[in-house]
Amino acid sequence: MTHQEESSPSLVTRRHLLMLISVAAGGVASAIVGLPLVGFLLAPLFRKQPGVWRDVGTLSDFPVGHTSKVTFNDSSALVWGGEDSETAAWLRRVDQQTFQAFAVDCTHLGCPVRWEADAELFMCPCHGGVYYKDGAVAAGPPPHALQQFPVRILNNTVQVEWCKLPPVAQNEGCPGCSQSKEIDA
Repeated sequence: MTHQEESSPSLVTRRHLLMLISVAAGGVASAIVGLPLVGFLLAPLFRKQPGVWRDVGTLSDFPVGHTSKVTFNDSSALVWGGEDSETAAWLRRVDQQTFQAFAVDCTHLGCPVRWEADAELFMCPCHGGVYYKDGAVAAGPPPHALQQFPVRILNNTVQVEWCKLPPVAQNEGCPGCSQSKEIDA
């Protein structure tokens, strides 16, 4: 064998073959260990958070035709998370057995909306967003209606199914919420 044949790129030496096998084995081992780790780290971003039914009052607390701000504890979906903070929603009683619950955040940039009872409108102070009493956009920059949450009546108690929202809701429904409207008076 001449020196020219040894340095030819078409010949695979034992050393080069073992190096390729070692690199391939290392890549497979890294994938076996790394893919579950990446999945573990990214899974919470794609997992829908379950909704939690929160008591907000009794039927007699909410007169027909009125919209009230209700507050309740916003809990983490994680068992060890405990109580995060107190949060709120706008609750409107449409008739004797029908309620609507809206997020307090404007769908434009997430500023808190306030209820103007005389005008029967939700108003956003940040950029002039206005919503009708049913949550639909009346004026201003909001791209979507107010986020709605399922409401149910259970044993004369009004409950709102609460789940965490993205900073600016796209009104696609509450991720993870059951969307059920059970009535068991």
